Amino acid sequence: MREANWNDYELIDCSDGERLERWGDIILIRPDPQIIWKTDHKDPRWKNAHARYIRSSSGGGSWQYYKKLPAQWTISYGELTFGIKPMGFKHTGVFPEQAVNWDFAAGKIRSANRPLKILNMFAYTGAATLACLSAGASVAHVDASKGMVQWAKENAALSRLSDRPVRWLVDDCVKFVQREQRRGNKYDGIIMDPPSYGRGPGGEVWKLEEQLFSLVELCLPILSDDARFFILNSYTTGLSPSVMEYLLGVMLSPRLGGQVSSSEIGLHVTSTGLTLPCGSTAIWQSNN
Repeated sequence: MREANWNDYELIDCSDGERLERWGDIILIRPDPQIIWKTDHKDPRWKNAHARYIRSSSGGGSWQYYKKLPAQWTISYGELTFGIKPMGFKHTGVFPEQAVNWDFAAGKIRSANRPLKILNMFAYTGAATLACLSAGASVAHVDASKGMVQWAKENAALSRLSDRPVRWLVDDCVKFVQREQRRGNKYDGIIMDPPSYGRGPGGEVWKLEEQLFSLVELCLPILSDDARFFILNSYTTGLSPSVMEYLLGVMLSPRLGGQVSSSEIGLHVTSTGLTLPCGSTAIWQSNN
């Protein structure tokens, strides 16, 4: 279990299917179905939150506001700054547990002692992209949502990274990689954070468990011979960290050597000192 080192974000408590979180100075309560324990709500902020996301019995849900919130506010992680706002389906624009992967990627980039090209697929609002840019890499940031790519650009501006070498691409990740193969473009690192469920170009539904092998296989031709890392992240309950580690091991190690590892990633809970698991990550990395 790996944990991030935040100042502006805090998981204060978690109980009865909900998280009590601090985002800067804003307190939010959000649902989390894996929180199956019911403990006492001793922290007074349970009753003094700014907003709470309420799930609907018919699917989806909505925010219930107890205090006036700004349309958007910012939080920082090290030198990176992100715009935060309550969105549909409980999201805020940042997955704070992913900071351990931002740190890992930035460390590999800084230690390379040469310019690296990184591909960030399903790149969302760009936190991993910003970490790589800050460390000195050039990045291809790819996401199918125009709104998310615009948000990532705004985060780059907030982090004073707009002048760094980045391509902001609103595109289907599979189609983009196929074009990169034809162009002969290579990358020294790939970050992949695919959704658990998605729809293909023809509207067909696909499940990550069924498509992950072909998705990783598609990326192999665009990995450089001197690649530094491949980060694979998942929130899919049917994919254990060990399964993803094995997948990367059999696909990347025969050609590139290196080592593979995996773990749950999580967030420290202030009230208990325990760690709430928040997803799984597998990493292939070079030995140098």
